[in-house]
Amino acid sequence: METINATGRRKTAVARVYLSEGKGNIVVNKKAMEEYFSLATLQYKVKQPLELLGVAGQYDVKAILDGGGFNGQAEALRLGISRALVKINAEDKPALRAAGFITRDPREVERKKPGQPGARKRFQFSKR
Repeated sequence: METINATGRRKTAVARVYLSEGKGNIVVNKKAMEEYFSLATLQYKVKQPLELLGVAGQYDVKAILDGGGFNGQAEALRLGISRALVKINAEDKPALRAAGFITRDPREVERKKPGQPGARKRFQFSKR
């Protein structure tokens, strides 16, 4: 099997994922996943699509992450892995979609407006 590549995005994070047959190693930005994502919850998020399909030990994942924070990067990586797994076997798509791993989360940060302290926040109103 050749290497399958896919892209995942979340907030401002972008994950380029390369999936190939192997022993289940996950390498993120040339570091082991456990080293890059130190929190167990983020490691769990990344492994979710592989665990759902029961193929955690069959594929090696190499990922290049850019932008965003750790949580956005982990969820972008999850989407990229899910898309790569669908490219390998299209029959897995309904299971991944039911778990919510195929849908790209479209929420982005709202821009700050000029003359105001934030996107929605306003300076205190003074009547007099």
